[in-house]
Amino acid sequence: MDGLSPFPTLLAASRRTLKAPIGCVGVGLHSGARVALRLVPAAAGSGIVFRRTDLGIDIPARFDHVADTRLCTVLSQHADGSGARIATVEHVMAALAGAGVHDAIVEVDGPETPVLDGSAANFLFLIDCAGSTAAEGPAAPFAIEVLRAVRVSDGEGFAELTPNRDAAFDMALSIDFAAPAIGRQALSLRFSPANFRTELAQARTFTLLSEIEALRRAGLALGGSLDNAVVVDGEQVLNPSGLRAPDEFVRHKLLDAVGDLALAGAPLRGRFRGHRSGHALNNRLLRALFADAANWRTAAADEAQGAGFAPFGAWSQARLPLAAAPV
Repeated sequence: MDGLSPFPTLLAASRRTLKAPIGCVGVGLHSGARVALRLVPAAAGSGIVFRRTDLGIDIPARFDHVADTRLCTVLSQHADGSGARIATVEHVMAALAGAGVHDAIVEVDGPETPVLDGSAANFLFLIDCAGSTAAEGPAAPFAIEVLRAVRVSDGEGFAELTPNRDAAFDMALSIDFAAPAIGRQALSLRFSPANFRTELAQARTFTLLSEIEALRRAGLALGGSLDNAVVVDGEQVLNPSGLRAPDEFVRHKLLDAVGDLALAGAPLRGRFRGHRSGHALNNRLLRALFADAANWRTAAADEAQGAGFAPFGAWSQARLPLAAAPV
């Protein structure tokens, strides 16, 4: 076996793309640089692709192209981590997933997407303004069904995927921070466009005040501010407007998981559960899932459309590497 598995062509009438291009300008969370982003329609089966317009290079939005997971998810041009990169893709991916957009080109004129308000809400607003429509072109496999339990861990943290009797994607996540303002929080939900919009989309990224100086010395969080992140100092939330929800922290972590798991390249059918997980464990989980073909199968469209199942992601190629090593 050469580590590659061909997939059949399946009818997927509900594959969707954008009706029209739409864009915005903002600041990169970690680079601090001004960056312009544009969401552009794409043909059915093309998946989500990030296009570095400053370099003329396309980067597939796939788990095997994740090159770095320090505080954000970074994609690279090549699966070995070389070539051009695009950072902080998780919020854009989550918004596209939450809107049910399977095929799109995300044009960015620099090495990082804009952070906007630190959530996925503004990206979702852009998608709503552009509208979505059935994507034209050849169909592609519709969903990935989890057949066997897969689990990765790091200390007390873990992330796992297990089978689901329902044609749905159920998610559960818990976090535990020493800062009293965060503490222990947990949230579970069935992923759907409605649940994403009401429960997750507005949750902002967050950090501890005590860590900001070290992050900036490391060249990270240079564009961070109280306008695009929740900042916590012990028992205090320093943002003048406070929190958008008492458990905004775990909601944002689950939002990140939606974006990271959308890099599977197709909708997932199964159950996700995590504790103290983040970008690194989320990516390792997908690599573990696809490392063994017995862990999963492609599900036809009619199997994946019941029980409130809401698709996200899309196959960006007809063949997907399965023998990727964990990062």
